[in-house]
Amino acid sequence: MQIYLPIADLPVNIFLILGMGLAVGFISGMFGIGGGFLMTPLLIFIGVTPGVAVASVTTHIAASSCSGAISYWRRNAVDLPLALMLLGGGILGTGTGVWLFTLMRALDQLDLMIGLSYLTLLTVIGGLMAWESIRAILRTRSGRPVVLRRAGSHLWFHGLPIKFRFKRSRIYVSAIPIWVIGFIIGFIGAIMGIGGGFLLVPMLIYFLRVPTSTVIGTSQVLTLVTMASATVMHAVTNQQVDAVLALILMVGGVIGAQFGARTGYKMTGEWLRLLLGVLVLVVGLRFAYALIVPPTELFSIRVSETAP
Repeated sequence: MQIYLPIADLPVNIFLILGMGLAVGFISGMFGIGGGFLMTPLLIFIGVTPGVAVASVTTHIAASSCSGAISYWRRNAVDLPLALMLLGGGILGTGTGVWLFTLMRALDQLDLMIGLSYLTLLTVIGGLMAWESIRAILRTRSGRPVVLRRAGSHLWFHGLPIKFRFKRSRIYVSAIPIWVIGFIIGFIGAIMGIGGGFLLVPMLIYFLRVPTSTVIGTSQVLTLVTMASATVMHAVTNQQVDAVLALILMVGGVIGAQFGARTGYKMTGEWLRLLLGVLVLVVGLRFAYALIVPPTELFSIRVSETAP
């Protein structure tokens, strides 16, 4: 059954979009991630322009993060002061990302920028995750113990000024790295249409030493606010948010996440990380293929948005 996407200006099969939402929702539930880094490339691969794909997926991620943030808030598993500190940099990063998005669109270089961004991020992150998981699996099979970092050790940025104490996370750290992390996540989210959870959670755990019990809920709050802000900014400045597309993706994503979570419980952490790393790497390589292979049509017609 065909349905017309008004902003994307594209007729698509509603069951195809719903199936994509189900598949990405399943993966999101299984690995505990937002799934935007998969949804945006899939939409681009079926013909949705990168600008519309990025802007519409931010709506999908904001809606998905809302339920997660409420759930963790009820469990008292959110460090609100830390989340607000992250949002200080996140909102600024989101605004900067939307500004660059608008500039690249005006220069007609938006598609290239999004493609290169996904190629770089996904191949690097996917490769590192797959390599680390393979090492962990081989180490487990050989019976070698895991070498842990010495308790109480600090990195160089722990000596920076403007320090705050976050009681729920039990950390005493400078606000500067927190603002920088928030800025990076907000910027990437606005440019690439991803929540950034698969980057934010490791940063909070390994850099700032935030306990896992509060890091996911805090990440959900940051993702919710930055993606909601990106949605509004994209809708106002670029008019690229396709509400029909986002709604169909939301329905499929919510259903698929329930089944994915049940599957994830049955797998070990090492194999989950390996599968996720391979999946991320494959999507990155698919972008590399799209950038290298010549298009079927070497020329395109574009309507100028400015009067002569």
